Amino acid sequence: MTQGRVSNLIGLLPILALILLWSAVVAADVAPRALLPSPWDVAARTATALGDHAFLSHIGTTLFRLVSGFAIGLAVGLVLALISISGRATQTVVNAFVRILAPLPKIALYPAIILILGFGHSSKIALVAIEAAFPVYLAAYQGMRNVDEKLVWVARSAGASPWQSLLFVILPAAAPSILTGARIAMIISCIVVFLAEMMSSTEGLGYLLIDAARNFRTLDMFVPIVLISALGLGLGGAFAWGRGRLLSGYPQA
Repeated sequence: MTQGRVSNLIGLLPILALILLWSAVVAADVAPRALLPSPWDVAARTATALGDHAFLSHIGTTLFRLVSGFAIGLAVGLVLALISISGRATQTVVNAFVRILAPLPKIALYPAIILILGFGHSSKIALVAIEAAFPVYLAAYQGMRNVDEKLVWVARSAGASPWQSLLFVILPAAAPSILTGARIAMIISCIVVFLAEMMSSTEGLGYLLIDAARNFRTLDMFVPIVLISALGLGLGGAFAWGRGRLLSGYPQA
């Protein structure tokens, strides 16, 4: 068995431990079944829900908002990093902007975003994009700063312009850091889109959770929680796998 497979199996242990603990708590009647269903009941209800076209439509809505917001945030983060690394003046301006906004919980901006963009897809996508942009920027900026200067010197001596060196030397060399930041941004995006849908939506997994809670359907409450968790784990794992495949030749990857 390869080291990668062993690592994957070890990574599943916390999930298995959580399921076993959950089952033990239910079996011990710590809480009524009406409030805390067993993981097996939740799994059965999830399997049933996945066969419902209306439920799949809600999943599709969440995925659309998630992927759209993440893609925009990824692009914005990369562009800001490129602008920042291109000169001292731009670096000072962009870093000052990031230092002010990065610590701020972006969910606090959501009411203002709703006022500007409305209750539809746009406000959710915008919030996800804002949250995703910061980890991408920070990882990309740090990765670009740590690129070996000899690579840039070789490119410049070969006649490359500053922007050509930035796009074709520095950016590819910073790929390990950028992909790590993108993975973090994707996981954050899963959380943010779920919260946004819980706060103001009539579609999506977050809405399904709130709708089930309002109608005291406890079992149905756990289904979107399980799915958004599985989505985050799956996308995070896919990013890790893709990063390993793409950067297999990088010594620092």
